[in-house]
Amino acid sequence: MDVVLIEDEAVAADGLVALLARYDPGIRVVERLDSVEDAVQWFAGNPPPHLTLLDVQLADGLCFDIFPKVSIHCPIIFTTAYDQYALQAFQVTSIDYLLKPIAYPDLHRALDKLRRLTTEYAPPSEVSLRQLATVFHQFQKPYKTRFLARCNDRIQFKTTEEIACFCADGKFVYLIGLDQRRFLVDYTLEQLETLLDPSQFFRLNRKYLVSLAAVKDIRTHSGSRLRVLLQPAPFTEVIISRERVAEFKAWLDH
Repeated sequence: MDVVLIEDEAVAADGLVALLARYDPGIRVVERLDSVEDAVQWFAGNPPPHLTLLDVQLADGLCFDIFPKVSIHCPIIFTTAYDQYALQAFQVTSIDYLLKPIAYPDLHRALDKLRRLTTEYAPPSEVSLRQLATVFHQFQKPYKTRFLARCNDRIQFKTTEEIACFCADGKFVYLIGLDQRRFLVDYTLEQLETLLDPSQFFRLNRKYLVSLAAVKDIRTHSGSRLRVLLQPAPFTEVIISRERVAEFKAWLDH
């Protein structure tokens, strides 16, 4: 069986390749793609595979943007990190889905289902694809990508790519850039948690909300805690409580 894998996270794609080989060593992943644009180009110029594993959220948009541009004449198994409420949309279609992080029993179930349906499979209709696209667009959350910040009498905007962390100091919250510059922002850490992409920012403790780019080293600490070394280094030691350690590790391993 020839499979096309469309997934924008390299680690997740590698994991799927390994799970497919575990299910059947004869499965061939003929192409790995990571964007809507690449998928459109590939399907426009190649014969359809026996199966496409398709991530809902790709590097340049939702996967549903592919279908108005090119036809995919093969079974599709969606992979997604969306929660169970969004996944209710799949009940109106005959398409299967895998919820991330993908476990082998789930993939096994989906591939067994595919084998049973192979002789009677029909690609999803344009109507059902539109229904899915509508639901997932509703579940997309528009995270903030830039913030106004103050330093003395100057006001600047900083993009999230420039931010190392947010630090609470008394009544004030500071934005600390990867360039080590420090600015005041008019948000609490609690507000920032809801505004920032949780795949890129994590609340370490009561004082620090950090970006993935700022985490440089992690060391064990007393009482089953962790000490996180940031770059640029803050003025105080950053310790993660025992209760937050498992969630922090899961964030790093996402």
